[in-house]
Amino acid sequence: MKVLLLNGSSHEKGCTDAALQEVSRALNEEGIDTEILFLGNAGIPDCIACGGCRETGECVFHDIVNEIVHKAKESDGFVFGSPVYYAHPSARLLTVLDRAFYSGGANFAFKPAAAVCSARRAGNTASFDVINKYFTINSMPVVSSNYWNHVHGNTPQEVAQDKEGLMTMYNLGKNMAWLLKCIRLGQENGLPHPVNQKIATNFIR
Repeated sequence: MKVLLLNGSSHEKGCTDAALQEVSRALNEEGIDTEILFLGNAGIPDCIACGGCRETGECVFHDIVNEIVHKAKESDGFVFGSPVYYAHPSARLLTVLDRAFYSGGANFAFKPAAAVCSARRAGNTASFDVINKYFTINSMPVVSSNYWNHVHGNTPQEVAQDKEGLMTMYNLGKNMAWLLKCIRLGQENGLPHPVNQKIATNFIR
């Protein structure tokens, strides 16, 4: 089994990475393979609502988003990490999630996911809520820890001093590993995921 962890920060080895590394460590201890993918710090085009992905299953912009969608097909779980900017996740991460879920949502559906946020002081819970909504609209079990999935610090060295935050990351990894193993056990015993119905209506009729 494998978990894909996305680092939505502009800094490859910053505070968000420190949090993701702790989640990864706990998963590895449980025999779960991990990959931490840095989204980079170059500009990423936003979704232009062209509908091209409905025809090809890929975004019309051929960049890291399509790479993530392909990796998602082979992954069993996900952790999406972001720093907090004005009580909101990074625009880079949200752009990637918008396009990835539009073009390749089937590769994420019914697979456990968790959000991880890092902040100097505040704004974590609002950012946490935004990321979690991607999971709940796509039939993905939301993995929790024993506290909200946040770390605090302005540098990785300060994050290392946030013992409770790092404990939360570690427990998150352990909880995700447990859930992944439960799902695998169900699959091996003939328990498939549900087949959801979908009816789309407009508020104005």
